[in-house]
Amino acid sequence: MARHLASRSDDIPGLPTRRAALRLLDAVLRRGDPLELALHGAAQGLAPADRALVHAIAAETLRHLPDLDALIDGATRQPLPSDAKARMVLRIALIQVLALGTAPHAAIATALPLVDGGPRKLVHGVFGTITRAAPTLPEPPTLPAEVVTRWSALWGEAMPAAAARAFSVRPPIDVSLRDPAETADWAEKLGGRSLASGHVRLPSHASVTELPGFAEGAWWVQDLAASCPARLLAMGEERTVLDLCAAPGGKTMQLAAAGWQVTAVDQSKKRLERLSDNLKRTGLSAAIVQADLRQWEPAAPADAILLDAPCSATGIYRRHPDVLHRIGPRQIDELAELQAALLKRAAQWLKPGGTMVYATCSLERAEGEEQLHAFLQENSDFTIKPADTALLPQGIEPSAEGWLRTLPDTLADEGGTDGFFIARLVRAPQ
Repeated sequence: MARHLASRSDDIPGLPTRRAALRLLDAVLRRGDPLELALHGAAQGLAPADRALVHAIAAETLRHLPDLDALIDGATRQPLPSDAKARMVLRIALIQVLALGTAPHAAIATALPLVDGGPRKLVHGVFGTITRAAPTLPEPPTLPAEVVTRWSALWGEAMPAAAARAFSVRPPIDVSLRDPAETADWAEKLGGRSLASGHVRLPSHASVTELPGFAEGAWWVQDLAASCPARLLAMGEERTVLDLCAAPGGKTMQLAAAGWQVTAVDQSKKRLERLSDNLKRTGLSAAIVQADLRQWEPAAPADAILLDAPCSATGIYRRHPDVLHRIGPRQIDELAELQAALLKRAAQWLKPGGTMVYATCSLERAEGEEQLHAFLQENSDFTIKPADTALLPQGIEPSAEGWLRTLPDTLADEGGTDGFFIARLVRAPQ
């Protein structure tokens, strides 16, 4: 009988999608897995449209998690544990109604079977109490308290407020052009606006692959801030460059298009396959190496190095809200140790007189400013080469120290950018 009831339950339209969303959120919040990586396992076997819905439910739940929990806590006499299945199921049901336009009866119909013999009456009652009051989610969303505390200490109290405002706006789509000389032409063809040579910010969120120039490889999607590390290396003139942690290849393509002889190194086979596909589409070339940088080393020193180091990725929270819930001081400290090791190792591979760019898509000083200070103290043959304003997008200015730091209020009136730290270093000639 139990098996029969389970099969009937699984026949409810939309239930497998909600089960997958529950698995995905559990992977992110309990195990600390990145949302995009966990999606494959959680949504395995689902059609593309259902897979997209799984991602939307999970991403919007994570975006509004503190506000959803506030609604739930306000409707329960006894607080539900943060990891209780009842709380997770209520989050999934409520976000569908409050953010995705699902009718309440449809949301609860696919939510109750997820409790799997647990407190269905409680979930049904709390859901009804909340939805009858016709609440709305606040805009901008409330950031997790621990994130607000950390960022306030690092950047001042105004920064988390700016981050929340940026969080409430859909990030723009930026593209980098294979030929910067055609910037004006592509801005017109794509109906966008350019904030730098070789850049166009698209006006809408149309299907990228259907836009003019995509199939021909005339451009690729790349956040404006993410394009800055390669910009600081300028033209290659057939010199050699190591693009470390290169996949999925935006910086590799920039460097190849600028005339560098690129060796692109990354540990992930899957991400390198994307890099290879991108190179084929754009007609650009680079030597591709799958390797762990902690063991690998080049055959000869390079004229330039771009190290886009593994990091907390808190700077891309607008597109990846899971980082606000997965990343804390422990993860930041661990990643800072890895960055220091990779910086030390990469520095040995640079020719005397060569240029190295260090970058992280992080809003944590430990992965940026503090990392750089520690490196310079231990490597007296390296100095900061201040960023050239002429190489940078409009509105992104070097700091007094010469490095770049983009924050949630950078280019806010133009749609914003991801959060990055970028420093250009030169090694003393022998």
